[in-house]
Amino acid sequence: MDKAGSRRIRIGYGFDVHRLAEGRRLILGGIEIPFDRGLLGHSDADVLLHAVSDALLGAAALGDIGTHFPPGDPKYKDADSARLLVRVIEMIRKAGFSTINNVDCVVMAERPRLSQHIETMRQRLADILDISIEAVSIKATTCEGLGFVGREEGIAASAVCIVSSDD
Repeated sequence: MDKAGSRRIRIGYGFDVHRLAEGRRLILGGIEIPFDRGLLGHSDADVLLHAVSDALLGAAALGDIGTHFPPGDPKYKDADSARLLVRVIEMIRKAGFSTINNVDCVVMAERPRLSQHIETMRQRLADILDISIEAVSIKATTCEGLGFVGREEGIAASAVCIVSSDD
């Protein structure tokens, strides 16, 4: 509750980007997607789950994913981003935000085509967040050949969420 005793509702926004690299698995939305390259990062580099984590942390005014899981810390080397997201959920709940009302995400990638994986990613994200799949939106877009995404150098993701406090 805020000072006036009313329910708190917050919106959060997150964004992440990682470079594509040979010899890495491509993990997006908590699932492995067949592709000739994967995302390079200290953890599994799941840009979608990182963007959702940042959105949730932002909604609760708790900083960002890099603050809580520093990329130079050896204990997060090759970390499963789904497990990090579970820890973020614990943090926002401890801050008084018991409900994740919805998440809306966009993945920007020239390749691979993600349309056939969207429903599986939605379900995986809903399972991690412990919310209904109807409250999870994931969209994929290309960048029409423009920029680092268009040149297939990396993949980016953004997410927005709404969280609320206990009634």
